[in-house]
Amino acid sequence: MAISFGKGLLVLLLTLIAPLAISKAETVVVGESEGWRYGYKYTDWALNHGAFFLKDTLVFKYPPPSDTVQPHSVYLLPNLYSFLTCDFSGATLLAGPNQGGGDGFSYQLTQVRPNYFASGEGSGDDCNKGLMKFVVIPLYRPPFP
Repeated sequence: MAISFGKGLLVLLLTLIAPLAISKAETVVVGESEGWRYGYKYTDWALNHGAFFLKDTLVFKYPPPSDTVQPHSVYLLPNLYSFLTCDFSGATLLAGPNQGGGDGFSYQLTQVRPNYFASGEGSGDDCNKGLMKFVVIPLYRPPFP
């Protein structure tokens, strides 16, 4: 026995599915015009940015170190304790001091889990001050804009 779908049901299904195909990941520059720099409070930036979603790409832009520019890096810390205490012993270096120039370093959010980011340069000084660090927990993108 074949199941017959009317044109109305087909149109309804296509209407519901179409936004899924239209929704796409975003590219987000961390800190926007500020970039990834010493002395900026990225936790506030992340909270003010709004939701982050799976497949979004974070771009960290920062100049290479020089006589006038402190070195920066991007670490992914393994857990909340490491994030709160700025303990980089179990962290993964994502981008070193020379990888933030030009188009910057990109990191795609691929799992629904906390992503703890921090700069580990200068003995983690900025991280310890609560500045060059933030957490992102990507969500599933809603099917409708």
